[in-house]
Amino acid sequence: MSEPILSIRGLRKSFGSTEIMRGVDLDLRHAERHALIGPNGAGKSTLFHLLSGHLAPSAGEIRFDGHDIGGRSPQAINGLGLARSFQITNIFPKLSVFENIRLAVMRPHGVQYTFWKVMARDKAIRRETQRLLELVRLTARASTLAGEMAYSEQRSLEIAMTLACDPKLILLDEPMAGMATEETHYTAQLIREVTQGRTLVIVEHDMDVVFSLSDRISVLVYGQVIATGTPEEIRNDPRVKEAYLGEEVSA
Repeated sequence: MSEPILSIRGLRKSFGSTEIMRGVDLDLRHAERHALIGPNGAGKSTLFHLLSGHLAPSAGEIRFDGHDIGGRSPQAINGLGLARSFQITNIFPKLSVFENIRLAVMRPHGVQYTFWKVMARDKAIRRETQRLLELVRLTARASTLAGEMAYSEQRSLEIAMTLACDPKLILLDEPMAGMATEETHYTAQLIREVTQGRTLVIVEHDMDVVFSLSDRISVLVYGQVIATGTPEEIRNDPRVKEAYLGEEVSA
């Protein structure tokens, strides 16, 4: 079996005397879709902050693609191929869809906002921007202001921006939050398509999405992973039922 793309060992995070992460151990395989579930306050967002560099560990190790990334900056971690989206859409509402994606594409191309550098690489940037528009099915909305789109379309735009750095691993934080059923089905299918060949870690409260989308699921309770397994294994795990899923999933 190949080395995991992400390996977490003994990960701890404290805020003063309050310990949020209490020794997390977890391995993620290459190109798997892995869901992270657990009750509110379990530490899911804190774990995402630690993986993406927005928080530094108090103890333990995080290795991504052979690199120790614990405590590195978000920019450095992103440069290694780990990208993240947030619970709240992180877009520029007064810019067009095309302009939002183009700004995201400019960054890995090493282009700042100086006119001559942009002009020199404009063709490559436009091609990649157009490819991402097509990938997330927003070509027809290219000239629309991002803030005027439906919420599900804004999440699609954010996914395109997350993909702009061609990441090996993607963290998606509650991408279906606030969506109607039809929007949820559309977004889940989109995520399934655009993450082909990449490793995905998703935090999501919609259990239908979690169990249909994931190859494996890890359950986080009070800052510890109490179980990791296939959807079927998690569905039938008595510890998980007791701690989190209850009768909803067993039914």
